[in-house]
Amino acid sequence: MSYDTNILIVGAGPVGLTLAYDLGRRGIECTLIEQKDEPAFLPKMERCNARTMEIYRRMGLMEKIRAAGLPSDVPMDVFIVLTLDRPPLVHFPHPSVDQAYAEVAACEDGTLALEPYQLISQYTLEPLLKAECEKLPSVTVRFGCGFDELKQDADGVTATVKTTAGETEQITARYMVGCDGGSSNVRKQLGINLRGVGNFLQLYQALFHCPDLYKNIPMGNGPGKGRHYHVADEQATFLIMQDSTEHYTLHSIIDAPEQMPAMFERTIAMDLDYEMLSCNPWRQNLLLADYYGSGRVFLAGDAVHLVPPTGGLGMNTGVGDANDLAWKLAAVIEGWAGPNILKSYEVERRQIGDRNVGAARYASLGRRAWRSQSGPDIFDDTPEGEARRSHLAAVADVEQRKTNEMIGAELGYRYSDSPIIWNEPGGPEHLYRDYVPNSWPGARLPHMWLDDRSAVQDHIPDGYVLVRMNGKTDCGNELTKAFGKRNAPFSIVDLQGDNARQLYGHDYLLLRPDMHIVWRGNRPHEDPDHLIDVVTGHRLISDD
Repeated sequence: MSYDTNILIVGAGPVGLTLAYDLGRRGIECTLIEQKDEPAFLPKMERCNARTMEIYRRMGLMEKIRAAGLPSDVPMDVFIVLTLDRPPLVHFPHPSVDQAYAEVAACEDGTLALEPYQLISQYTLEPLLKAECEKLPSVTVRFGCGFDELKQDADGVTATVKTTAGETEQITARYMVGCDGGSSNVRKQLGINLRGVGNFLQLYQALFHCPDLYKNIPMGNGPGKGRHYHVADEQATFLIMQDSTEHYTLHSIIDAPEQMPAMFERTIAMDLDYEMLSCNPWRQNLLLADYYGSGRVFLAGDAVHLVPPTGGLGMNTGVGDANDLAWKLAAVIEGWAGPNILKSYEVERRQIGDRNVGAARYASLGRRAWRSQSGPDIFDDTPEGEARRSHLAAVADVEQRKTNEMIGAELGYRYSDSPIIWNEPGGPEHLYRDYVPNSWPGARLPHMWLDDRSAVQDHIPDGYVLVRMNGKTDCGNELTKAFGKRNAPFSIVDLQGDNARQLYGHDYLLLRPDMHIVWRGNRPHEDPDHLIDVVTGHRLISDD
């Protein structure tokens, strides 16, 4: 059977674009379709977390994303306020990217990611990723081309699409991936349901252009510069600075869009020129798909997990989906993957989706806990108003941290019971807020600095990699032969000095292309052929 493309990706949000770029840089032909004519200037996500920036560094996109995003010297502080002209009720300091890089440079125990977070608005990130995809000869990007329906069989997928000009055509592909958001038509075509709590909070979100706001925030003559301003009112009002420091999104529970300018004016409490560029209703959900695909069709991003912005786990979880799926699809197209490679996608990523829905729920309950302490007298200059503000601040100082301190969810996720990982029984607890670096099979390789102050990740080539420590020189030949039998990419990296052995706790680590650990040991594996057949998807651990 001949195909129009190897992989058809539906939806050109950050997840679909990241998947297309990751496939394209590997030389895998793919086609990305998007029903919009061009990326929309609408606010959605506004922060790539530390793990996402590590992934983009691996792809070679990190520096471009940082250059396009919030300047590196701008603080990322979070405030709970009444208005921007009054002292904050609570101030949560968070370092700028420059300050965070200094912290990473001084960190020797693996507890920090190699890359800090980056504030970049989705309407900035999408055009950047689109332009990078269009530079790759193996990627075809088609905007103004909407997905209609699909049919699949044992050999491939046929998708019917419609262009904005009203033309209908069919695209054939070996595999298809739906990255088409929470209302995913691809998911609906597959008959896959979302389960959980839907529509538990309804708000309006408006985008404002107010070029003089950032430099004029007095905040009671204190340190008022930051990225998030939670208003302690009964409408859940929330002001978010975008990457230009001239655009802001405002969320609030109101009855109609016409009320949003008044909410903006009340919040900033300054006589500044502004323009409201858009205003739309949106709903918060905690939903997870029953399955992450069917047959030759896979799902990623909001198509399979919907979370509120508390914790910042929505788009970032989707980038993790793309990072996991891209190398696996590439392995199948290149011909060296066994059947368990693609089966592992749902096993691995659905548990992370489930975990992150739980983390977002935990953060959301924290925010609701302190917001429930508000009342009609919160703004009053009375003893009652002062008492309410004081009590709300005390609760918020504990509960709001659940939203902004999610390093465990970002870095500490681990793929348990995956068919392509040589699993060990037990394992560390999955924590939302704390991260303890470890080399347990399924975990991300923790960051560490080598003696020359280079990052270990920058010495790890693509493909499978055996990392040997403490001058160990064995365990390589047999694995080289075993990977060779499967024609899978494999190389060896030797780390000198005691730091790596101390942090990782073992003499040998076997990494897969996304730098998750698939096996570790202190002596060569007793059956290298079996090990390699497991990690390349040809056998299970339990197979004789």
